Amino acid sequence: MLSQMLPFSEACDRNKGPILAVLREAFADRARVVEIGAGTGQHAVHFARHLPHLAWQPTDRGEYLEGLAARVAAEGPPNLAAPVELDVLCQPWPPLHGDAVFSANTLHIMSWTAVGALFAGLGRVLARDGVLAIYGPFKYGERFTTASNAAFDAMLRERDPGSGVRAVEAVSALAKAVGLELLADHAMPANNQLLVWRKHGK
Repeated sequence: MLSQMLPFSEACDRNKGPILAVLREAFADRARVVEIGAGTGQHAVHFARHLPHLAWQPTDRGEYLEGLAARVAAEGPPNLAAPVELDVLCQPWPPLHGDAVFSANTLHIMSWTAVGALFAGLGRVLARDGVLAIYGPFKYGERFTTASNAAFDAMLRERDPGSGVRAVEAVSALAKAVGLELLADHAMPANNQLLVWRKHGK
């Protein structure tokens, strides 16, 4: 009965299996994951439950925190922490630290300024040799992978001119600036990608 009252995303329910298959390998030797933009909490619950070696820390902006906290309290396994409020544009960030970071379906919703702030913050959050995994739609240069992604981008920009499907090259340039090297680009169902970076240096 309670689950019917919790926020729910059909997309999260559909894509959690394929994402988990990649994270099993990408996060196999990790210990603590910070999730940026955990939303409904469906991913956090599913991944924490199936990757019990990880301490999973979900975060999101204040307006999403109540529903996220309710799902974590109702369904979360012991290795899933209570959510922390995080707006990437608000400085300073709360004291978050991990050897992995995960985010899904966030970059195309954020403004480009917010995407830049996200990567700047990740430079402080991620430990040396930390792993970053980001899921969502991407384009390559100015070319969309499908006509549906081009239409999705147009819809996003009509609703909010600051949003839109991001170019892998532009995102990777932000990642490189904070010491992250792109390791893998996984094609996912529904015209999405799961990109994996590793942090080097200090």
